[in-house]
Amino acid sequence: MVIGLLSLEIFLPQSRSLKEKRRVLNAFRDRIRGRFNVALAELDFQEKWQRAKIGIVTLNTRKEYVDLVLQRIREEAERNLKAEISRSEILFF
Repeated sequence: MVIGLLSLEIFLPQSRSLKEKRRVLNAFRDRIRGRFNVALAELDFQEKWQRAKIGIVTLNTRKEYVDLVLQRIREEAERNLKAEISRSEILFF
């Protein structure tokens, strides 16, 4: 069994409050969960209103499939997330 973790550090320049930040992240989370079978959580910067670090996890018996899913999620974030991705990393366990 292969577990994949996609970590994204995000800068939200238009966010003016924690409520606005949560709205953007929740919309992204709902969209990603609807398209892919993944779990998503905010990992760091919970009290910063223009920064976030989120972790997205999926698992499968094939590493290639896990990598493909996480790559697609990263591409989706780059295209549709109303924020700048300052750092991304994929890890396998």
